Formats: sequence, structure tokens, C-alpha cells
Amino acid sequence: MEQLHEPWRKLFSTEPFRFREGLSPDERAALSYERLHLINEALDCPEDFVVDVERLAALHEWVGPVDAGLGTVASIHYNLFLGSLLDHTAGPDRDLREFAELRRTGTFLCTEAGHGNSAAQLETTATYERATGEFVLNTPHAAARKFMPNTSSTGGPKTAVVAARLIVDEKDQGVFLFLTPLSDDAGLPMPGVEIRRLPQTATAPVDHCVTSFDHVRLPQEALLQSDHGHLTPEGVFTSSIGSPRKRFLRSIGRVTTGKLCMSGYSLGVTRHALAVAVRHAHTRQTSGVSARGSVPLFAHRSHHTPLLDAIATTYAATLLHRAAVRQWAQATESERENGERFAAIAKGWITWRARAVMTECRERCGAQGLFLANGIAGQLAANEGTITAEGDNLVIWVKAAGEMLLGHFTPKASRDAAPEDRELDDPVFLQDLLADIERIWHQRARTRLRSGKAGDPLNRWNTTVTPALELVDAYAHRQAAQALLDAAVQASHPEAQHQLRLLHRLFALRRVAAHSGDLLAEGHLTSAQVRQLPDAAESVVAELEPQAVTLTNGFAVVDEVLLDHPINRSEGLEGSPSPL
Repeated sequence: MEQLHEPWRKLFSTEPFRFREGLSPDERAALSYERLHLINEALDCPEDFVVDVERLAALHEWVGPVDAGLGTVASIHYNLFLGSLLDHTAGPDRDLREFAELRRTGTFLCTEAGHGNSAAQLETTATYERATGEFVLNTPHAAARKFMPNTSSTGGPKTAVVAARLIVDEKDQGVFLFLTPLSDDAGLPMPGVEIRRLPQTATAPVDHCVTSFDHVRLPQEALLQSDHGHLTPEGVFTSSIGSPRKRFLRSIGRVTTGKLCMSGYSLGVTRHALAVAVRHAHTRQTSGVSARGSVPLFAHRSHHTPLLDAIATTYAATLLHRAAVRQWAQATESERENGERFAAIAKGWITWRARAVMTECRERCGAQGLFLANGIAGQLAANEGTITAEGDNLVIWVKAAGEMLLGHFTPKASRDAAPEDRELDDPVFLQDLLADIERIWHQRARTRLRSGKAGDPLNRWNTTVTPALELVDAYAHRQAAQALLDAAVQASHPEAQHQLRLLHRLFALRRVAAHSGDLLAEGHLTSAQVRQLPDAAESVVAELEPQAVTLTNGFAVVDEVLLDHPINRSEGLEGSPSPL
């Protein structure tokens, strides 16, 4: 694991990645591209890096605290662009040196103004002309313009892979990817390519644009081909997949790795925010309960309880991410569907939890948390992009919920042991309770689905979707808790085992308390145990409180970045000299 992460910790500790005060959004965007070249220079072989999911995800865990925009453009260039080129192995050999050497930056054009999460229905076309052996790439109307990729001249010349409907002999063969130069060596748009900058977002400062094509001619080799679609120069189309929708999903298969990358970004900035907030809470003095003297902020239970809850959640999220990355990296062809669903569920859960944890950290740092230079506020805003990127969280969870109800999930069987014979400090009991929550919501969703009115599928799904989404959330919580418990069992040091078990207990108790009514009603908890839940969690908080710094040290955040924040220098009072 260290060999995956240590190179990035070292690189991002260097001076070129220090925060720069006073830059405009456009200047920050340009700086991100400059830093992208530093990442590229650190790679022995970009092509090998791109096809290694674990190495790629690891980069995203470390880039966010130093440059959120850099995380975005790196993810697009390496994963979505270069990764798509390397995944499509059929057709002519390609010379990728100009992309691997970053003489041209790659981008990925799929989403359209009128088709976001309905991208399978996108309307950009690439029509094959037999006479010339060329494709004609065209945007038929404004709603089909490619929406918000980084296609401007910022960062130099760019090339895209563009998702478009392949039309052969007036027949729509589904959506495929086409390698398309967007700008010349001077950064000017190629003929027929129109690029317009979009308004500034509240997230990472990136050169978002809307892009369209007016009958742009592409050579036959522009089509990215694989077994899901192959076109001969004579115009004969073959595919091992009969469904156009499945061809589309195979074309954009890099989106699953992208979900893992987005999750990695969220984890990195969340761990960093916690390190900032916990350190601040130990150094900032405030009044105690008496009129005299002062104590660190962290001495107050009201201050350290939410931070300890956040630490437990972040450990669980990190270990869930490790499990999802490992499953996807090792997935065989028959395991791809399960791996994709697990990555989607993990992405939604992790990025949503990141928002909650970073918001808590920002508040616990008070006004200091508002300054971009302190490494929380800007990253919190940028995290909103991860919630939408590579599939909007709610939409991908709705898809996962439907699949879980229709045969891709079997609830864990209930144990026969009576709850009164079990203790709330037993990790096995807590995991069983998390499985009980999962089973309760699965049963509710299945009941709603079966009892829905026939002949009205939308209404039937509308009555089912709320408990179905609760099922997905319950599944994510149980998997995250299990990953945390597994790490405790596997830890080599007894004290590490103990601390991880405490984090697991706190994480699981919070979840059980939130659903104690259902668990009591179904006979999985006794009334006495429900009454014990607050005190059980409180005792764990008290035991973890002295270990908070040690636990955040376990995140191994980059010291050079952490100590560079103004909040860590004389109460954060240094700033730029006043022009007055």
C-alpha cells in the first residue's frame, strides 16, 4: 500500500504545489495545467499508470488538498481520455506519445446540454461516408452541445474522445467514442469546432466549456474500436453485443474507474480537513466551565464528539474505498457488473459522507475555516463536483436500488440468538444489527414493489424508490463497517486493533441508534438495549478522545501542506501585506 501512496505524498510536499494567495479563477485553472506536467514528469510510463486502477485511484487521494482543479484535469486526461484510448485495442495501432508526453492534453466529451444522466440517448452523430472513408461529426441542435468539459485553450492544445451515435448506411449502431482534435498547436479551435466558456462555478476552478461540432470530418481510424463494436473500411459493422445500450456502457467503461477516482479525491480532502480541524482544536484555547483559566477547544465534549464521529466515518469510508478499488481491479468479465454496482454505491456514500464531515470540520474551525488557504472551504466546494461527476449520486443509487431489488442482492440471514443474550460492545452483534437494518428496508421495498398497481410502472416505482434507496444506504453502511472491522482484525499491533475496534463500535452504534425504533419493533433489540445506546456511544467517545491526534496522524497527511496553512501559524493571523 505504501508504494501506491508515498510517491504522491512526496511530490505534493514540494514547493510548486504550495497554495498561492490572490490568484483569479482563470489563473488557478492555468496553474493546474502547469502542475499536471509535474505529475506527468513523475510517471515512469503514463500508459502503465493509467491501466493500474489502484495507482490511479491513489493519485486522487493526495491531489485534492493541494489543488482541486488539478484533480479534475488529471482525472480527465489520465482516466477518461488516455484510459479510453488504451481500453479500445481493436483497429489500427495508435501513436499515443503526444498524449503520454502531454504535448496535447486530453479531455472527454460525453454529457450534452440536454442529456446528462440520460447520456445513452445523446444526439451528437458521427455518420460514416463510404465514398471518403470518413466520419462526419455533427451537433444537430443546441441541446446536443457537449456540456462543460475542459476544452478551452487554457493548458495548451487539446484532443478529445467524443461520444457520438455511429450512423452507418442510415442505421444507428449506438454510441461510440471518436478521437477528435479540438485545437491546433497554437490552441485555436479546429475548423468546425466551436468552444464557448461557461460561467464560473462554485467548485474547482476549471476551464469548463460548451462545445459543438459543425460537420467535422474525421478519418476512419478516429473510431475507438473493441469487441463491442468494429467497423471495416468497407463500412461493415460487427459487434459481440446486441444491445446498443450495452455497447454504450462498454464504450464509456472508464466511468467506473472514474467513480473510484472521485471517491478517492473526496477521501483525501476529508482526511486533510479532519487533520486541520483536530490540530486546531488542540491548539486553540477557549474558556473552561469556570471564570478563570482556559482549555483547548478539544477539551469540550460538544467540540470533540462530532470530530470523533467524523474520524470513525472517515476511517470506515477509506476502508470501504480500498475494498471497492480492490474488487474492481480484480474483477473478471463475469464479475464486472457487481464491481460496477459496488463502485457506484461506494462513490455515492463516500462523497456524501465527505460533504458532511468537511462541513463539520469547517464549522469547528470557525471563521478560520472559511479561508481558502486553510485547506477546507475550497475543497468542500470542489467536493460538490464529485457528487455529480461520473454519474449523479442519486441517479446511480436509484439504478443500484433497482438492481438490488430485481435479483442482484440477497439479504444476510438473521441469527437465531436472542438480543437479550448479546452485548452492545460485541462487534459481531453490531454487524448483525446493521444487517437487520438492511433486511428491514429490503423487505419494505419488495412489499411496495409487489403491491404496486399494475399498468402504471412509474407510479409503482415511485412508491418503491424511497425504501429502496434506504436499502442502498443500509448496504453501504454495513459494508463500510465490515471493512473497518476487518482492518481491526488484520492489524498487527494490539493498540491499533483496539483503536480500530473502538472506531467500529462508535460508527456502528450511531447507525443502530438512528434505526433503533425499527430494530426494537422487529425484535432485534430489547427496550433495555435501546435505552443503553446513548451511554454506550458516550463511553466510546470518552475512550477515543485522548487518541484523536494519533488517529488523525494515521491519515498520514502531507506535513508540509498541513503546516503551511495560516490556521497553523500564530492563530492564522498572517496574511498578504495591505496595499494601504
